[in-house]
Amino acid sequence: MYSGPIIDPHHHLWDLSMGKHPWLLPTDPSVQAVAGLSEIATNYLVDDYVRDSSGHNVVATVHIEALWAGDPVGETQWLETLDKSKGVASRYVGGASLGTPAAADAIARQAAFERMTGIRGILSWHPDPKKCFVADPELGRNPAWRSDIARLREHGLNLELMMYPYQAEIVREIADALPDLQIIINHCGSPIDRDPEGMQRWRDGLKLISACPNIAIKISNPGAYDHDWTLESVRDVAMHCIDCFGSERSMFGTDYPVSKIQMSYDQIYDTFKTIAAALSPQEQSRLFHDNAKRFYRL
Repeated sequence: MYSGPIIDPHHHLWDLSMGKHPWLLPTDPSVQAVAGLSEIATNYLVDDYVRDSSGHNVVATVHIEALWAGDPVGETQWLETLDKSKGVASRYVGGASLGTPAAADAIARQAAFERMTGIRGILSWHPDPKKCFVADPELGRNPAWRSDIARLREHGLNLELMMYPYQAEIVREIADALPDLQIIINHCGSPIDRDPEGMQRWRDGLKLISACPNIAIKISNPGAYDHDWTLESVRDVAMHCIDCFGSERSMFGTDYPVSKIQMSYDQIYDTFKTIAAALSPQEQSRLFHDNAKRFYRL
């Protein structure tokens, strides 16, 4: 199995004593789509990540914004103060309240940080309100939101996207309209509905958006919507991602510590390594390291 260097392109850090992550507290119901948040409602800092990843050859990581309350640039300023000697949070994907009057200034300020590589947008709307991350199913077509993501090109930033299969057509529209904007889909495109109809919707959605050469995908947090996961269930999802996007536009990532609700760090990468063992050494290197190095300019 793969034993080379790993770049984890998706994880989070937080210090709850700063009061910037109310969504992790039981008094804030804003994120209902993720069950079991109480299990991760503790500080998670560089040393915690180093401890959890110690069984794998992780040489660098990418920190993804963690819904920092208030000024999202404050999260980046905080990240800049953390120890970088072990490669943790070597690059950032920041927040910017896309679609609001504050976004243009936030994007410009975020882009000024050398380690910043992208801004994350969330389009994850579901017919079941309890599974929604956003209230507007048409957010990705909102002119103000579209105007803000177009600004990312001016600053050389990627667009990271959380989406459900219900947004596949919108994401395809965005990629077609902005062909020089690199888009990176989070968490396998979120196969949230596990019944046969829902999984087919996810497969079709991924195939639709993968036709756009400016879209890549992260095979991250594979247990998020697969609470009774098995090696085979994760393999089916991971291999469909790779079949659609190829080994050139796919990356393995953890989403730690959010993913800890369903899987340990070792379980995530051990599962990925078992699945990838059927692939060539070159393909494995791309999935675990090379593509993340390229997309995040490491």
